[in-house]
Amino acid sequence: MIPETTTPLSFVSDSPESPWATYLSQVDRVVPYLGKYARWAETLKRPKRALIVDVPIEMDDGSVRHFEGYRVQHNLSRGPGKGGVRYHPDVTLEEVMALSAWMTVKTAAVGLPFGGAKGGIRLDPKELSLKELERVTRRYTSEIGIIIGPQRDIPAPDVNTNGQIMAWMMDTYSMNTGATATGVVTGKPIHLGGSLGRVKATGRGVFVTGREAARRLGLKLEGARIAVQGMGNVGGTAAELFVQAGGKLVAMQDHTGTVVNDEGFDIKSTLELVKREGGVAGHPKGQRVDNEAFWDVDCDILIPAALEGQITPARARRINAKLVLEGANGPTLPEADDVFRDRDILVVPDVICNAGGVTVSYFEWVQDFSSFFWTEDEINVRLDKIMVDALNHIWETADRHKVTLRTGTFAVACERILIAREERGLYP
Repeated sequence: MIPETTTPLSFVSDSPESPWATYLSQVDRVVPYLGKYARWAETLKRPKRALIVDVPIEMDDGSVRHFEGYRVQHNLSRGPGKGGVRYHPDVTLEEVMALSAWMTVKTAAVGLPFGGAKGGIRLDPKELSLKELERVTRRYTSEIGIIIGPQRDIPAPDVNTNGQIMAWMMDTYSMNTGATATGVVTGKPIHLGGSLGRVKATGRGVFVTGREAARRLGLKLEGARIAVQGMGNVGGTAAELFVQAGGKLVAMQDHTGTVVNDEGFDIKSTLELVKREGGVAGHPKGQRVDNEAFWDVDCDILIPAALEGQITPARARRINAKLVLEGANGPTLPEADDVFRDRDILVVPDVICNAGGVTVSYFEWVQDFSSFFWTEDEINVRLDKIMVDALNHIWETADRHKVTLRTGTFAVACERILIAREERGLYP
């Protein structure tokens, strides 16, 4: 019997559909499988540290604007914090908390020596010039500099951030500390200590876990119909690899709209169009349909690779896929998970499915410390082995407990986290 926990966090809402509520529900589902470590479960429900910062910058027109920034370190029991930074007008503290918590689970699920962290700034990068974006990045880095570092917390790219943003963060931190610190961020440009294979790593991880899941289901990739929500770095790379394996990309959705093509989209021209036009809506070979119609598309594999909270129970009842690969973080609400289970639709959860990015970020971090860099082939081989081994262990755990892959992943990861918590003990 687990005793009643202390008072709830005062700074979170009671919305049942918030990302943080989704995460808490996932933790509650795994507690019965944690054995003696369940006594530490409350550790998983509270971020270790949450920093809110004001980010004032001078705009190009001479005015001064203030942006709200966050950095949350959810759990550092297994190592320094690791997690991306996103620039989005709808970023909230609760969202960043949930994302940092999923990073804690994700790094433990694949056995990396990291804890979970995440950051964000409430802004639309499309509304800022390049110089304004640089100023806001540098000021944000200075403000969170008190808690980040190569052995404390290592940021990385996320939604609307990229290698250039990471270069500015690395340079700012280095200037403030007086020494070049390439290991303070990952996802950097190659010339600044970045790693080959990092840009496509998250999408590659989605493909590798999807390939293994399809094999277990007896689903042939040759001719498999693929639908992707979010054709950015993750969704676009995953789609490219599935098409190379013989799949057929039949539907795409992003912030510009939804297009379908029963014969399949040419992946090369599609990725070029997305890069050129910024979205899929204007695809000349695509039939434009209502956004809600995306969830009715006849497909074998569905890849939600956009934002969290996209698959509601109502949408889960309409989805026709045999396999759902979560390229995004937290795209499926807990009640929708139940619908998928009842409909016998297999979900490979985000905390293992999209862990390829943080795995190659780990490779980059290791390479920066050693100043010795690997080839892209070496990186891909190492990535594939780590992802396949982790998924196999998770699958065995899920089968043993007769639970979903998500609960199986949480069981593996949370046990590792709480063993570390118990062995470290409480200080003082």
